[in-house]
Amino acid sequence: MSNENGHERRPLRVYMTGSCDGSDTLRAALASHPDLEFVGASDTVAEGAAALAGGHLQVLLHATRASSLPFDDLAAIREHTRAPIMLVASGEASRLLDEALDADVADVLLLPQLADNVVFALRKAAHTARKSDGARGRQGTIVTVFSPKGGTGKTAIATNLAAAIAKFEGKKTLLVDLDLQFGDAAIMLGVEPEKTIFDLVVAPGELDSVKLSGFTTHHPSGLEILPAPLRPEDAELVTEAKLARLLEVARESYDAIVVDTSPFFHGPMLATLDRTDELFLLAGLDVPTLKNVKLALSTLEMLSFPRDRIKIVLNRSNSKVGMKPSEVDDALGMKAAHQVPSDRVVPLSVNRGKPAVLAEENADFSKALRTLAKAVLPKPPEQQAARKRIFSKQPATAKA
Repeated sequence: MSNENGHERRPLRVYMTGSCDGSDTLRAALASHPDLEFVGASDTVAEGAAALAGGHLQVLLHATRASSLPFDDLAAIREHTRAPIMLVASGEASRLLDEALDADVADVLLLPQLADNVVFALRKAAHTARKSDGARGRQGTIVTVFSPKGGTGKTAIATNLAAAIAKFEGKKTLLVDLDLQFGDAAIMLGVEPEKTIFDLVVAPGELDSVKLSGFTTHHPSGLEILPAPLRPEDAELVTEAKLARLLEVARESYDAIVVDTSPFFHGPMLATLDRTDELFLLAGLDVPTLKNVKLALSTLEMLSFPRDRIKIVLNRSNSKVGMKPSEVDDALGMKAAHQVPSDRVVPLSVNRGKPAVLAEENADFSKALRTLAKAVLPKPPEQQAARKRIFSKQPATAKA
């Protein structure tokens, strides 16, 4: 099963409550649908309370026989989950459709419907909820810092960027070290973590924001860090599925999530790309790095990663090595969005375990990173497009 980016997509976790004419037929069709992880169903919200709790559901499907909005049922659902709610009803329900426009309802479908039509609507509701910062509170921006070649300063950029967002922009920020075998983010920030991403993913129980915060390490800047495993062999236990869930929870808990990566397009990196809002692709003034960056751009195109989410960051842009920044633009076929100068404060700060952006605020490198931090902040709510609900009343060609 593939998503729009061309690689594996996890089934959508759905639970169904209530009943109406045709809901039993729909329930049976959805339970066996390959695009869904149908968690279960109950005739009343109270009977499904245990299944609704825990934050793991992506959409809640509620069937109703009422001709108007079932406010009591919706309120009961909201006591247990913040997942988007999609209503299904049978017969005439024009009042239901009108009332849903102003309610906490993602969509309304009138039965009978093809199962595939319902699954499409469910995915749309889940996608809209993830991208919107409306009913679900925070919807943090995920910024992934990537370089297809080691030694380009990737971790220095990631750690300083995260610290700058937390310290100077006052945003609740999480740094995830996804260089799972040899991550250095913690040591560059001068912290000795007691817990790592490995400890989080092997801990029992459902992951939620409270549990996530219990495994992060706090930095004096206000930044929270989820370090890489201490042992390289533990990396394989950080699976794509667990990382995907981690990032979903982090979105709801932080304004910004900065992900430091390894120089490979492996499973965890692909799972991260699926959820990345901005990808900072590091380039340098040397031919081997440019060759790898061009290959990375080709791979991202093959994966159908949106081109407008890719920002080339030219690191050490003022180095006198016989190549000009304009030549990098020509070689890559796209202009660098940001330039970060070489600065002696960077290796000094790395050895001292204190980010240069904090230790040397007036350094050229620090100024560039603060500019970079401002560029990736979540847009104010008034600048975001209002969520559009599409209420379907499609003539079904066949019953589910």
